[in-house]
Amino acid sequence: MGKSKKAVQKKISSNTVETELKSALEFTKTTTDQMAGFTIYMLGSIKFLIACITFFIVWICWNLNFIPGLKPFDTFPFPILEMVVSIFAIILSVSVLINQNRQSRIDKIKQQIDFEINVRAEEEITKLLNMVHEIHQKLGIKTETDKELEAMKEMTTYRKYTKK
Repeated sequence: MGKSKKAVQKKISSNTVETELKSALEFTKTTTDQMAGFTIYMLGSIKFLIACITFFIVWICWNLNFIPGLKPFDTFPFPILEMVVSIFAIILSVSVLINQNRQSRIDKIKQQIDFEINVRAEEEITKLLNMVHEIHQKLGIKTETDKELEAMKEMTTYRKYTKK
C-alpha cells in the first residue's frame, strides 16, 4: 500500500510539473502579439505572394492602358503603387519585428525549462550513482579508488550558473 501511495503522489507531481510547463509555454499573448502572428501567418504564404504578383501585374497593365475599357489612374512611373507598396513594407516589417520579439520570449522560456529539466536529470543521475555505489559496497565490490566515480557522485552546484 505504501508503494502505491508513493506512485500516485509521483504521478500527481508529474502532472503538476507538466501543467506548469505547458502554462509557461502558452503565456498570455497581447492583442498586438495576436495581430502580428496572424499578419505573419497570412502574409508569409505562397498564396499571398501569388496574389501580390497578380495585383501588381493587373495594376501595371491597367495603368499602361493594356486593358481596354479601363482608364489609367496611376500613370508611369506609378507613384500611387509606389506609396502603397512602401506603406505595406512598413506594416510588414513591423509585424515581423513584433513576431521576432514574441519568438524570443518563447525561446527564453524554453531555455529556462530545458535548464530546469537538465538540473533535475543531473540530480536524479547523481542519486542513481550513489545508489549503485551503495549496492557495490553491499556486494563487496571495491570502488573507492575510482576518483571519476567519486567526482560524479558529487552534487552539481547549479546555482553558480544561474543569474537571478
